[in-house]
Amino acid sequence: MTPTRIILAGFLGAIAMFIWSAIAHMVLPLGHAGMRELPNESAVFAALETNLGDKSGLYLFPGLGLGDNPTREQRSEAMKQMEEKVANNPSGLLMYHARNSRSVGMAKLLTIEFLKQLLVSILAIFLLAQTRIATFGGRVGFVFVVGLVAGITTNVSYWNWYGFPGAYTVPYMTTEIVGFLCAGLAAALVLGRQKPDPTS
Repeated sequence: MTPTRIILAGFLGAIAMFIWSAIAHMVLPLGHAGMRELPNESAVFAALETNLGDKSGLYLFPGLGLGDNPTREQRSEAMKQMEEKVANNPSGLLMYHARNSRSVGMAKLLTIEFLKQLLVSILAIFLLAQTRIATFGGRVGFVFVVGLVAGITTNVSYWNWYGFPGAYTVPYMTTEIVGFLCAGLAAALVLGRQKPDPTS
């Protein structure tokens, strides 16, 4: 399988993945499943700006309460109390962007998303090229399994460790996995007549 053919298959796979993502987010409910809007949003905004100000970042709460650079012993002792602390307090993960610190231009976001899909599609086809799989179904299946790995790897961990709701996790995994399936179908159409090199 030549580099040109890998890139072409990856490019077409990325287009198929991008189209599926658009359908999942704009036509189907998958892209918004498990997401809610904050009630009394203005009061929450005011509290966030008062307490966090311009300190953009990813916040886990409740925290260990140790400040910066705790010792291993301090962290170990605080972790022993974490189960009780989480049980008796609100808990969650907050991605906070200070006012005017983040651009949400759709053209930029969509371009980055497509480039990400192009990269993962080419990488999946590159991995496929290292195999001797020659059938259409086998090639689609290989890319589908790559999608399963990608969909499970972080999403299940976020559900397990950070309490991401199942109503979000399952649809998001489905969107990713079906995206790889679409990429595999598109790529296999390009590679369908390609036979493995008997000398390799």
